Amino acid sequence: MDTLYSLGLRALIAAMAGDLIVSLLLPLFYKGYSCLKMSISALGNPSSPVRIPFNIWMLIEGLLFLTALPALYHYYHPVSGGVTVTLMIFTAVFAVGACIFTCFFSVNETKDVVTAASKIHGAGSVIGFMLFLFAPLLTAILSFKGGETALGVLGAVCFAAALVFFALFVMSDKESFAGTVISCEGLWQRFCLFFMYLPLIAAAVKLTADNNGV
Repeated sequence: MDTLYSLGLRALIAAMAGDLIVSLLLPLFYKGYSCLKMSISALGNPSSPVRIPFNIWMLIEGLLFLTALPALYHYYHPVSGGVTVTLMIFTAVFAVGACIFTCFFSVNETKDVVTAASKIHGAGSVIGFMLFLFAPLLTAILSFKGGETALGVLGAVCFAAALVFFALFVMSDKESFAGTVISCEGLWQRFCLFFMYLPLIAAAVKLTADNNGV
């Protein structure tokens, strides 16, 4: 169990850290792409020069999240079964809807072009993203219940920050905000993901160190 537990924690760290790194690295090879203005999903549009590596990564990322589920259950279930199962469900939906679906159903370069694939992607991404938005809050609750006050505070602060950046992300494509700083869709999405991921990354790093006796 220790091996599977350690593997799950490392998979969780790799999924979240890798997502942030890939979202900043691939744009270097995509002329005309703006990390400030364009969503991460746009990296996988049909005309993108980095479509193949991006889609492969999204599949890998989703599988890494799913691989991490047993480790989350193993550690958090004794603290609170209900909250742990909720966190696992939200993470699984995010892995499938916002990651794996992205691999097979791409968005288009602009939102003006709507296809069946982009509709499926949009639905999966929205549901997964909105559910996983609560991951920092659930992590905070589990951390407080487990006596991990510092991780609990981190989760609560990150949840509040993620909500703010998610709101900005939602408002970014509104016509009334065109040409303003609020229109920076890509920036707000990346900040939102950072704060969604940070509490779980911190918890996984700590648990990995504890598991290795550091």
